[in-house]
Amino acid sequence: MSIKLLALVFSALIIFTRPKLIVDTHLSTRISPFPSQSYPIPPFIPPSSPPLTSRSPAVDSLFPRVPALFVFGDSSVDCGTNNFLGTLARADRLPYGRDFDTHQPTGRFCNGRIPVDFLANRLGLPFVPSYLGQSGTIEAMFQGVNYASAGAGIILSSGSELGQRVSFAMQIEQFVDTFQQMILRIGEEASDRLVSNSVFYISIGVNDYIHFYIRNISNVQNLYTPWNFNQFLASNMRQELKTLYNVKVRRMVVMGLPPIGCAPYYLWKYRSQNGECAEEINSMIMESNFVMRYTVDQLNRELHGASIIYCDVFQSAMDILKNHQHYGFNVTTEACCGLGRYKGWLPCVSPEMACSDATGHLWWDQFHPTDAVNAILADNVWNGRHVDMCYPTNLETMLHS
Repeated sequence: MSIKLLALVFSALIIFTRPKLIVDTHLSTRISPFPSQSYPIPPFIPPSSPPLTSRSPAVDSLFPRVPALFVFGDSSVDCGTNNFLGTLARADRLPYGRDFDTHQPTGRFCNGRIPVDFLANRLGLPFVPSYLGQSGTIEAMFQGVNYASAGAGIILSSGSELGQRVSFAMQIEQFVDTFQQMILRIGEEASDRLVSNSVFYISIGVNDYIHFYIRNISNVQNLYTPWNFNQFLASNMRQELKTLYNVKVRRMVVMGLPPIGCAPYYLWKYRSQNGECAEEINSMIMESNFVMRYTVDQLNRELHGASIIYCDVFQSAMDILKNHQHYGFNVTTEACCGLGRYKGWLPCVSPEMACSDATGHLWWDQFHPTDAVNAILADNVWNGRHVDMCYPTNLETMLHS
């Protein structure tokens, strides 16, 4: 091992074993892009001109059939939120983003695009900016906002060892603030119409396993069986989706959990001999997806006018693993960037850790897929191009119904 590589290992070990840098003030304090001395972003100032009425032709022309894409979740869809937080979960340096449109890191935990980038293109929308990184004007939010935060979970304390993150409940609160600002700017009816015609994409829950249940935080495994834990997560998800419904949200895409038992980190941790997945972890994930799909089905029956689709990421990802050659992948177990067996021991912290070409890899780092996989997942969400993974229908069909 070269001296340069030894130095990288040593620095990474320091980063990931040192005491937590911050106090989890987010547990008791709302995170907003507008206040603050902590985040140097201009505050929102209500416009001096009178609000546009809901009947204004100017407002109507701004809102096509799908006016906006709003995103909630974790590192699978974070596009820069954590760049503004005190956390170890950051993707603000190369090699992250090296294959992105700008070839620069943006906060996306990928070599390139994340699924919502591909879906934004399908919807005829620009890439959705992060809530903490947008310009601070409500007009900048008319085509969507991304509230996702790496390390976040459905459970408030999931991912706390990484530092600050915006939990799912707090992301919902941020959207409610956004909605109220819209009402102040364009009126209630126009705001209702914008929100009810927009798409809301939700990808969260995996950190409740990675950073909570599997790590047995607060002795949770002795308090909850996997089945009871899954029901607990689904119950919380149910309440948050109803909160969105109560503020006029109607079109929702709920993403299931991926097969993290096949992720390079767990292949390394469980000492997989030939790349076999950790089945005990995948079994819990499949069970969680079953419960969440049932919850979505119940909500569709209960909430009048709601159109919620559930997309089984596990099903799509396993099809890619099983038929990887058909999809053009030749490296299915080893990450492109990292150190150790399967490159799952240490995370991606330096360009020297990364492979030269990620196109043949399924995994970018310890937990996240490459943008080639994200493109396939987005295609499946949109129209089931490769696998019919969304129920009761795909996004394209939902929007045309």
